[in-house]
Amino acid sequence: MKVGLYFGTFNPIHVGHLVIANYMAEYTDLDQVWLVVTPQNPLKKKSSLLADYHRLALVQAAIQDNNKLRASDVEFKLTQPNYTSTTLAHLKEKYPQHTFSMIMGEDNLRTLHKWYNHEHLMENYTFYVYPRVLTIQEEEEVVEMGSLSENQFMKHPSIIMCEEAPVMKVSASFIRQAIKDGKDVRYLLTEPVHKYLDEMNFYK
Repeated sequence: MKVGLYFGTFNPIHVGHLVIANYMAEYTDLDQVWLVVTPQNPLKKKSSLLADYHRLALVQAAIQDNNKLRASDVEFKLTQPNYTSTTLAHLKEKYPQHTFSMIMGEDNLRTLHKWYNHEHLMENYTFYVYPRVLTIQEEEEVVEMGSLSENQFMKHPSIIMCEEAPVMKVSASFIRQAIKDGKDVRYLLTEPVHKYLDEMNFYK
């Protein structure tokens, strides 16, 4: 089975994430998309980041009726801080019957040269890249990381550009702030996720 790995903190998971995950499952040659929840870095604890198990539960709630999407907590069990190449090696060993690929936004592709072992990753894995319309804050973060303005990787044989993927200019930080400000965010989240956040009083 061909599995696309979509990494994220999903804090919280929102319709923007789900549209991309579903597009990759429906419009590419991937059989399944696994949403890999990245754990809290024990050395850099953020008060705005929900506990790992809550974010995993939110992802599970969001995709519960879609058998092409799956929530994964694989990184919870790996030594922190962890690198993507370690996760992929672990998955390859645990699920030898599957072929794994990466799903990422164009903004991440622009900073791929900074990743640990990025050359090994590009030699051994396929990357499905969707366009990103960045918020001002996200654009600043990418620039801070030292992105390549002219993306040298776009024409790499391991890169599949998914230009038709629908893009939404919505961020988890916008949603968290909106909830804190008492705004109605029901159309930015699936009903189970909205209900979970509301019942737990998260981000308020």
